[in-house]
Amino acid sequence: MNLLIVEAEELGANNELELRGRRLLHLNTVLKVQAGDNVRVGQLNGSIGTGTVRSIGEDLAVIDVSLDQPAPAPLALTVVMALPRPKMLRRILRGMAETGIKEIHLINSFRVEKSYWQSPLLQAPALREALLSGLEQAMDTVMPTVHLHRRFRPFAEDSLPALCDGCDALLGDLGAAEDYPASPSSPSLLALGPEGGFIPFEQELIINAGARPVSLGPRMLRLETALHCAVGRHLGGHGDPRSR
Repeated sequence: MNLLIVEAEELGANNELELRGRRLLHLNTVLKVQAGDNVRVGQLNGSIGTGTVRSIGEDLAVIDVSLDQPAPAPLALTVVMALPRPKMLRRILRGMAETGIKEIHLINSFRVEKSYWQSPLLQAPALREALLSGLEQAMDTVMPTVHLHRRFRPFAEDSLPALCDGCDALLGDLGAAEDYPASPSSPSLLALGPEGGFIPFEQELIINAGARPVSLGPRMLRLETALHCAVGRHLGGHGDPRSR
């Protein structure tokens, strides 16, 4: 946890924070914070600053918070992704939050197992936990938005064209003649299929919505690996030099 993220309602008079639970445990056991120490604090969907620990014990910490810096700029990339296997989902969501992606669309596909949509990881508390972990790591406060689309065709025909409008929309396709751009335009949209890729019918609908097929190379990559390779291209020109 590189940033202590708090809700606006947790801040009392004069921005006094009373901290308990998981975050207090982290301060005590990992950071080994003492009274008088400073910690990085951010308000969820708000500013970032410093907290001075007034007192700390096993059950309660009292921290005086000053928020005076904006959150880092988001990555101008919307991700449209076939719903991955549940055991991969938490890690993928955390990674997207770390890299500054703020709009995520998880969609159905012919090759997505129906059972994936029953995963408890798709419940709001579990999604929030995974994304919050990424924000804490990256010292960001702006929570990404996750949209769930259980029917492919209505999404591709009714929603995707508007998402593609006004941005460089890219469809990851192993057989594409065009390579993934080394320095993608901004803003961009990236559509990635499930393991094995989108079937031809799905590819056609995505292309009709405004995306163009691009290739990340000749290797058949796992969804998570393909996402990392693609996002790295966008981060390269993002202009935020902070190490994550």
